[in-house]
Order: sequence, then structure tokens, then C-alpha cells
Amino acid sequence: MKATQKYIRTSPRKLRLIADSVRGLSADRALDYLRFMGKRAALPVAKTIRQATAAAKQELGIDPDNLIVKIIDIGEGPTLKRFRAVSRGTAHNIMKRSSHIRVILESKNGPKS
Repeated sequence: MKATQKYIRTSPRKLRLIADSVRGLSADRALDYLRFMGKRAALPVAKTIRQATAAAKQELGIDPDNLIVKIIDIGEGPTLKRFRAVSRGTAHNIMKRSSHIRVILESKNGPKS
């Protein structure tokens, strides 16, 4: 089952650190792991996994205990470009990056979706 979250206002680099730590785990274990991780970027990743789990239960009738995180992909979203004025009439760039999260869950028994 698939789920996506778009335009997350967190940089892809920070989200990839979180995604690499839960890839391949079962869905409920990944959620437990994310709940106690001390990073703010864990919240949107956990939300996306919960969304995919609920979709698998609702649409396909798969028990959430039998799901594993097969693919978790963090893509780059649009970057908001801002500047900060500094001395002598110059400016420094501020890049406000955003991300897209894509999660694909698979049943332990095999693919159903």
C-alpha cells in the first residue's frame, strides 16, 4: 500500500536520516522507533507510515501487524529562496527547503497491491 506526503517544510537531508533508520522494519516497530526518536523530522515520516497502514487496512483488509516498510523515498520539493541583508549592502542566501515523502508497505506474506 502506498502513501505520500508532499511539501513538508523540512530539508530532505534531515528526513533521509530518519528514513534510513526505519527502512525494512515492520510498520508497527517503525512507528515505535519513530515515537521515541528525538528528532522533529520523525513526525511527518511516522504520519506517512500511519497513513499507509490505515489505507492497507481499509482498502485491502490487511492486518497492520503483517506489514513491513518496503520502500521509503524522500524527494526534494520546491525551495523557497530568501535573503538576509548583511553589512556593506550585500546579502546572504537562505534556502528554505521542502520535501516529499513516499512510503510503500508490503505484506510479510507477499505483495498484494
